[in-house]
Amino acid sequence: MDIADWRKKIDEMDLKLVELINQRAAAAIEIGKLKNHTSLPIYEPDREKRILENVKQHNQGPLPHSEVQHIFERIIDVMRKLQQSEIHRRTAAPSGETEFDLEVNE
Repeated sequence: MDIADWRKKIDEMDLKLVELINQRAAAAIEIGKLKNHTSLPIYEPDREKRILENVKQHNQGPLPHSEVQHIFERIIDVMRKLQQSEIHRRTAAPSGETEFDLEVNE
């Protein structure tokens, strides 16, 4: 394969990664809603530690574990911010809009 072929392959993988990251984000938002209803904290260091251990355990390279951990730390940070945004969106409904309106309009 030449450089153009490799770049095409990378472009295709990037699209798959975007799809998977967005699926993960949707799941994180749903978890954020459940955390909000059950008063669980957004930040759960033990859960994040288990995620990082799991991805490093399954990493077969060529990325070193430290880089895989760095990537997932950033992903987790973004997902945590999504959960926080979801909670703030629900608690700060515009005037005249109730929580029921928010549920119906999702």
